[in-house]
Amino acid sequence: MFERERRELFARSWVCAGREEEVEEQGSTKIMELFGESIIVARLKDGSLRAHYNVCRHRGARICADDSKWGLSLRGGAMGEFIRCPYHQWTYGLDGRLVNAPHVMETEGFDPAAFSLRPAGIAVWGGFIFLKLEPGDGDVVSRTLGEDDIGPAPRRLGNYPLARLKTARAISYDVAANWKVIAENYNECYHCGGVHPELCNVVPVFRAGAGLGLDWEEGVPHREGAWTYTFTGTTNRKPFEGLSEKEKVLHKGELIYPNLLLSMSADHGAAFILWPLAPNLTRVDVRFLFAPDEMARGDFEPADAVDFWDITNRQDWAVCERVQQGMSSASHEHGYYAPMEDESLDIRRYLAAHIKDA
Repeated sequence: MFERERRELFARSWVCAGREEEVEEQGSTKIMELFGESIIVARLKDGSLRAHYNVCRHRGARICADDSKWGLSLRGGAMGEFIRCPYHQWTYGLDGRLVNAPHVMETEGFDPAAFSLRPAGIAVWGGFIFLKLEPGDGDVVSRTLGEDDIGPAPRRLGNYPLARLKTARAISYDVAANWKVIAENYNECYHCGGVHPELCNVVPVFRAGAGLGLDWEEGVPHREGAWTYTFTGTTNRKPFEGLSEKEKVLHKGELIYPNLLLSMSADHGAAFILWPLAPNLTRVDVRFLFAPDEMARGDFEPADAVDFWDITNRQDWAVCERVQQGMSSASHEHGYYAPMEDESLDIRRYLAAHIKDA
């Protein structure tokens, strides 16, 4: 099933791979690893993004790689406006076109256009970069994704300045659980009362009602006097510009299938990118996003939010690993969805829509 998910779901879906700030400057490149594939992401002069497989069309060598294990650096990789294979010096533009193949370009019958780098699909939304390993028509030149592509998040989070936010801190966690266990856990708060005492201190409705009856689209209320996800429920950072009065005091969360979990407070965001590594292992890259003008302040310190999220995350990972351990028992046949876990059914609906006979 894990292999089917990789082939039939992840390769054909828009998968979140990082942030635009990683390739912000014209001519900049970034290598992004995606389910066993290495992808070169580049920012062109016109500001658009392109993505190509990190594989030379000549003999299949990986173009950009780390050769430090041999104590050297081969002549190749991304070099300004060009990408050069270290093997025979075949050179490509950032748009993937073959621009030079030494001693071959003038060979009779050789068509450089037939040997461009293989493209991957690339798109953006909210400052996030999305890749598609099997691109369709119109997927290879970067565009902005909408509801038809990634669901209701663009509408629900439309007032948050996501594209402008910058990463102040990042933490990676290796969680010994299937990626779907983590996604399901994110989609309900039935577990919050027993697992997250700090979170429930800021959001008492999670303990009182286990999330039942909350209007998740409108947002989740904090306790009286609290308005953000920190231990105190407050911070010296200002709310984002453009938020509604309700959004300034509520918390919003979105699961953007298949691998982006997004939690937005009025002053910061926590973005969780899931990387399924094995049937029972998922890497979770968490980026803590803040407004650039707040980050420029001399007294800026993200620890109040980062530390709050870190304890909450580790609680989640610990309980998700317990689920994986228990599910692996021969005694476990299936579970049960309580009323407050209805949103967790989304993972089953999503799989059924993308994997034949799932």
